[in-house]
Amino acid sequence: MKKFLMFLFIAFLAASFVLANAGRQPGRPAHTYSIVALDKTTGELGVAVQSHWFSVGALVPWAESGVGAVATQSFVEPSYGPLGLELMKVGKSAEEALAALLRADKNETVRQVAMVDARGKVAAHTGKNCIAEAGHYVGDGFSCQANMMLKSTVWKAMAQAFETTKGELADRLIAALEAAEKEGGDIRGRQSAAIIVVKGKSSGVWWKDRIYDLRVEDHVAPVPELKRLLKLNKAYNHMNRGDDYMTDGMTAEAMKEYTKGMEIYPDNPEMIFWPAVTLASTGKVDESLPLFKKVFAQDSNWAVLLERLPKAGQFPNDKKLIRKILAVMPKK
Repeated sequence: MKKFLMFLFIAFLAASFVLANAGRQPGRPAHTYSIVALDKTTGELGVAVQSHWFSVGALVPWAESGVGAVATQSFVEPSYGPLGLELMKVGKSAEEALAALLRADKNETVRQVAMVDARGKVAAHTGKNCIAEAGHYVGDGFSCQANMMLKSTVWKAMAQAFETTKGELADRLIAALEAAEKEGGDIRGRQSAAIIVVKGKSSGVWWKDRIYDLRVEDHVAPVPELKRLLKLNKAYNHMNRGDDYMTDGMTAEAMKEYTKGMEIYPDNPEMIFWPAVTLASTGKVDESLPLFKKVFAQDSNWAVLLERLPKAGQFPNDKKLIRKILAVMPKK
């Protein structure tokens, strides 16, 4: 009975795919390069992509915690993303999921699709009518794919960068994009980029499972901009964890996270202000003053915000303490 129900479910997905594409043209030309990958140490799954096409992040990358990741491109059919994830979610491997969708696609010759499942199984397809240079490279737990490239060496260069780069999965995905650019990249140039990285184990709440979900919709240098945003995202992840610790009354742990955020992005006043608030709120006023001084020097509105915090219960209602802090304001 279980196998029969599984068969019906897959048949339903395949029928949905066919109906969704009935009478349609092959799809939008999101010619591009991308990578899908599993981090076998953490279980994280991710996709990163760049294209000379506006808002590539809305079409190509798909990922679900504990399930898999998909990149669908060339004459892109976005439904490969959600349907591929659904098939993997019910137990189909990446190979089985991709094969099922390709069988139902009358335009498979212009598709380029890659999938990786939570077990590290990988599948990739480059249709025979994808515009040259086009191809893919399947490695251990990852796949790099590209079409309409200047050179046929792009996807192999991406794979080498991914395999040799140290750091977390997001860093390795960005390294693959950078390698593609160094190898010549898209023959038309560059415009947009995106990255999605999800946790290895699902919490059951999808937005909590997304570690990184970043898009550069239109930019003269989308990959460097995406890398900058990733750095900023890392800093804010530490800040968010700091806020969570503060909510639970774990001040020491919160300060460790805030400090890490400041170290990653030291010039962002947001990263400085809240650690200063935490220090001053917990009696470490002298340690907080240099931080407040640095923030106030960038924008005096931070001092206005400080004065509003007591009413919201986010700072001691201590006028003497607030005057002492405001005394470090730069003189006009």
